[in-house]
Amino acid sequence: MKIAVVGATGMVGQIMLKVLEERKFPVTELIPVASEKSVGKKIIFKGQEVEIVSMEDAINRKSSIALFSAGGNISLEFAPKFAEAGTIVIDNSSAWRMEADKKLVVPEINADVLTKDDKIIANPNCSTIQLVMVLHPLNKNFGLKRVIISTYQSVTGTGKNAVDQLNAEIRGDKQVKKVYHYDIFKNALPQCDVFADDDYTKEEIKLMTEPKKILGDDSFNISATAVRVPVQGGHSESVNIEFENEFDLDEIRNILSNTPGVVVLDDVKNNIYPMPLYSEGKDEVFVGRIRRDFSQPKTLNLWIVADNLRKGAATNAVQIAEYLLKNDLV
Repeated sequence: MKIAVVGATGMVGQIMLKVLEERKFPVTELIPVASEKSVGKKIIFKGQEVEIVSMEDAINRKSSIALFSAGGNISLEFAPKFAEAGTIVIDNSSAWRMEADKKLVVPEINADVLTKDDKIIANPNCSTIQLVMVLHPLNKNFGLKRVIISTYQSVTGTGKNAVDQLNAEIRGDKQVKKVYHYDIFKNALPQCDVFADDDYTKEEIKLMTEPKKILGDDSFNISATAVRVPVQGGHSESVNIEFENEFDLDEIRNILSNTPGVVVLDDVKNNIYPMPLYSEGKDEVFVGRIRRDFSQPKTLNLWIVADNLRKGAATNAVQIAEYLLKNDLV
């Protein structure tokens, strides 16, 4: 079981290596891939030094699975080349997600759509994953009519340079190269990714399109506002859900409590609710502040938090690989 990790030195790539090790994925040979300047350097995997190789070298080694986290342009150029060599690509970028012939997968929800013919599999957007983990069981029971989501997203979602910018601003260092247009420390930026022609950001568009594909349901309406906040460790989401059918709050909590991968933290009397500080380093999706919206019928408010580098990226990709292995698809 040869496994390539493309983007092995990046934030998500490093977590992919950590998750592969933690979950005891049966890697017989690791093939770490990074930019040309990193080729020949070493990373540590399972206590052993492993040399970083070039993209071409990795393709020629014909790995069983390649976990990609190197950006959309790299994925568009090289994922098909890996696939042509017989490697199944699980791609963390946005490059393939909305392509009609590519599967967009959250294993707990729709892994059963995968077949042996799928050579490039898309890993959803980090904010989308934690959202649909909660929406899926509720949609099955009550039917989604409309979803309004506002995100509070960690700087880790932008990458290491964004983390460096935040920490430099905290120190009072003005020399650091800015990733964002404005300071992020003591601030909130209502812009994640670039703006499209309709004045929504690409991040917001992902949140409005990807859930429908994953859930296999385009009958509900969804609107999103994505905000970057000075947090390092997890994404938070305030979600308002209007259902087709009436619900009971205790039933909502019971359904979510029995959903694999979801943890309910909802005891406001004791100030217990999900926070990025609590989610960091964990694979579960946490949900709380579950309450009825009294402004209109059949409507619910809740708060969702998850580690965007783990379940929002690396862990979900490794779980897809686990499903492929378990079901003899690789």
